[in-house]
Amino acid sequence: MLSLAKNPIYKLSLHQSKTLALTLFQQCTHVTVTMKWKKDPYFDSIDLLTKSKDLKILISLKNLILSLSPPEVGIPISSISKQNCRLEISGRVTAFLRKYPSFFEEFTGPKYNLPWFKLTQEAFELDQEENTVYETKMEDIVDRLRRLVLMSRERILPFRIVQGMLWYLGLPDDFLKSQENLLKFGFEILEIGDGEMWLKAPDPGQTLPLSALQRNAINESGEQLELLSRSDIHFPLFPFKGIRLKVKIRDWLDHFQKLPYVSPYEAFSDLELHSDVAEKRVAGVLHELLSIFVDNSAERRRLFCLRKHLRLPQKVDKVFEKHPHVFYLLLKNKTCFVVLKEAYQVNGEGTVIERHPLLKVRKKYVKLMKKSDTILRKRRSGKPVLELNEEDSA
Repeated sequence: MLSLAKNPIYKLSLHQSKTLALTLFQQCTHVTVTMKWKKDPYFDSIDLLTKSKDLKILISLKNLILSLSPPEVGIPISSISKQNCRLEISGRVTAFLRKYPSFFEEFTGPKYNLPWFKLTQEAFELDQEENTVYETKMEDIVDRLRRLVLMSRERILPFRIVQGMLWYLGLPDDFLKSQENLLKFGFEILEIGDGEMWLKAPDPGQTLPLSALQRNAINESGEQLELLSRSDIHFPLFPFKGIRLKVKIRDWLDHFQKLPYVSPYEAFSDLELHSDVAEKRVAGVLHELLSIFVDNSAERRRLFCLRKHLRLPQKVDKVFEKHPHVFYLLLKNKTCFVVLKEAYQVNGEGTVIERHPLLKVRKKYVKLMKKSDTILRKRRSGKPVLELNEEDSA
């Protein structure tokens, strides 16, 4: 069995630690396993997940309105419509804004009788709370960006890729526009190729971050990481209720759990791409990636953009399908989201995944979204829309 070097982060590189044991593990016969996707009502009922696509658009609209005018003034619909492609709103922009009266207040503008929109007081207060989180917890949030970049092949990522991940990491849309911010947190800005800007993570030296799976192993065993072997690091499994695995699949899963674990932050150039160890590394990278996101989920197509930089296989979606005890595929709003099951266990017990500082505010935004349903329902019924109590908005 391959033991870890006596260092909390594997002091030896993967090339140095590639022993006969690891070589033999890589040469194991690859087993083709197929599992049918099964709908899970529990994950399909979590508002934070099912409303995430609209929530992203709402936050972008909120930021756009505040960037163009004081909160009490508002902007015309024409100013918002110009940004339709960037906002990724399907359908008419006006219809989307009117769908959320708890966020946006509509009124007739001073010219041409055009509809204007401004934030409601509740939306503005949540924006203030969000800004407070950024002021007090920005270092923690930026550390998640550092972890993402450290997972990449050369520990650098192009700006265009990072920009697409800012929402999931919990960073503001304009974070990359301030070079002072990037330099402040130790990042380097490189210009490679045809003038494309790249982000380089601060040099971690010998202190690589511990992955969530490593922290889980430490928590379960009570041992220091250097006393554990790579084969002691397993995936927490959360099987579907009422599903019995075939013997072949159960044996394969037991074998997979006992394979040597390669941290997403380690060098991995010596791994054979189609080996079982490489597959466990890929599953570990995806597990770690989702663990640093705000709601521990992401749109599947967004993750494909990271494939080349994190050295993930071309058919990386097969990993989600092959490991339904670790990941859940949520089909909603004509797209597919990947959810890390471990993060959504009751009361968060038995997991060491760190809650994102922005998670609480995002949940409040979702609650405000649901309040719009009550407002629209009362409007249709002809009832006066006054202050809504907690029972109405639940």
